Amino acid sequence: MRWIPRFTALFSFAIAIVLLSPSFQSSPPAEAIRSSSRLGHRFPFRRAPAFRNADGCRRRPPANSGEIGICDPSLVHVAITLDAEYLRGSVAAVHSILQHARCPEDVFFHFLVSDTGLKALVRFAFPSLKFKVYYFDPAVVRDLISTSVRQALEQPLNYARNYLADLLEPCLSRVIYLDSDLVVVDDIHKLWSTSLGSRTIGAPEYCHANFTKYFTPRFWSDERLSGAFAGRRPCYFNTGVMVIDLARWRRFEYTKRIERWMEVQKSGRIYELGSLPPFLLVFAGRVAPIEHRWNQHGLGGDNVRGSCRDLHPGPVSLLHWSGSGKPWLRLDSRRPCPLDALWAPFDLYGHSR
Repeated sequence: MRWIPRFTALFSFAIAIVLLSPSFQSSPPAEAIRSSSRLGHRFPFRRAPAFRNADGCRRRPPANSGEIGICDPSLVHVAITLDAEYLRGSVAAVHSILQHARCPEDVFFHFLVSDTGLKALVRFAFPSLKFKVYYFDPAVVRDLISTSVRQALEQPLNYARNYLADLLEPCLSRVIYLDSDLVVVDDIHKLWSTSLGSRTIGAPEYCHANFTKYFTPRFWSDERLSGAFAGRRPCYFNTGVMVIDLARWRRFEYTKRIERWMEVQKSGRIYELGSLPPFLLVFAGRVAPIEHRWNQHGLGGDNVRGSCRDLHPGPVSLLHWSGSGKPWLRLDSRRPCPLDALWAPFDLYGHSR
């Protein structure tokens, strides 16, 4: 029960920020970031401070010097999607990574977008950031997407993670994929150094979860379908935090395997929950386990009500607001959950406060 005092302190800290932080007193409406076409040159984000490597890290030239090669094997590569609706979350995620990294100048960000106009905003908010923007064409996956329990899960950009091995440079053999609704409160280098062994992806697994609920009765009653898990001990894992071996992914053509299951879904429903089930079908039971501290997920509640949740027992390196409740929306509505206060310090939305 050693987690109890840890959680109590964390909860007290959250309440204190709710009461004291100016971000809870005057937040601009979230609608201001709904469309990047309305951002113009007056970006609704503040500039983050410059984050520099600590003693013992490599000395790096400035990001805009042209001397940093994307294929530099000493870099840590992080992929995140950027879109207008989740932009505030993505910016906070990047801010949290830089703030907690001992060697922030060693981190290279890969932003997946369907709107290339967001590149200027990233450069404004993070002038020293090493990053590249990759356009993901929604048409690539639109005909493969089926309806889900929540409309947000049907957006094409949610499926961009399936195509990372094709979108990123061939010289990259590993990447960390992160969702936009999380913050990192530990050094990202620790996650990067995770051993995957012979596995293609690594993620925290939750074997106590009811795995059967992620698929329909039709799936489980058809041995031709459910037989996909034969010889495996499949466990649920959340695809919002993954370490991916891109070289193995390309070698075994996992994108095509995921697409085949999406085609099966289109011909007759075998799952209800967006982009997650195809990943489970391909990888569940074949995942390199990562400590649960790297995905304290579910803080956004379920996919319908988005109710408040507590932390899982144990240490915390990453807080993830998976579910329908997003901290920036709850803060703006003046109805935050206690743990939303742990997201607020990384929020760069709004001009000087």
